[in-house]
Amino acid sequence: MALTNSREDTPRNSLAPPGLSHGLQWLWQYLVHDRHPHFLECGPVRQSTLDVLLLRGVKLYVTDLITPVQQNDAAFWSRQGKKPVFLSEDFLAQLPAIPPESLSAICCWGLLDLLPHEALPPLLERFHSCLQPGGVLFCILREPHIVAGAEARWWFESLTVLGSDNGKQKPYPYPALTNREMERLFPGGNVKTFLTRSGRREVLGIK
Repeated sequence: MALTNSREDTPRNSLAPPGLSHGLQWLWQYLVHDRHPHFLECGPVRQSTLDVLLLRGVKLYVTDLITPVQQNDAAFWSRQGKKPVFLSEDFLAQLPAIPPESLSAICCWGLLDLLPHEALPPLLERFHSCLQPGGVLFCILREPHIVAGAEARWWFESLTVLGSDNGKQKPYPYPALTNREMERLFPGGNVKTFLTRSGRREVLGIK
């Protein structure tokens, strides 16, 4: 197991009720014969996530890509010109040393809703290069009418049940991605989408 940040605790009064995830149901059925899947977790890791995934036999890589963009970390922006430029290479340097084509799955949660759209192609290309053939990228995208919730976070309550933190309802900084845009961004365009009652989509890109 490779861990690059510590676990996070969230105040109980900010938690939403755990919800069954049809996307994760599909994911685990898809990986049913993979005894020791290799996972990358891209959020601040919680103890329940560690417990659930390690019990499943997962080899887990963890790096928190979500918190820096939620906090608009100045380390990943160049403001020398008239328009701020997101430093994609510096941002991707946070990823742990993962062998190419070695991951069974990546959980990037709501990361794609938090980044400028021009930063998404290099990110998804890097994720795609880390996935083994048949590997899966799991992410959560908001529907266009959801305008706030940029501080929300997700974690595993069980293999198929997600816990979430609604945050302070901070507005999202960029327009929502459409399903068609996600198909164009993910190399190969093999994308499955599950709708939820919360106004968010569970999106899985299969390599």
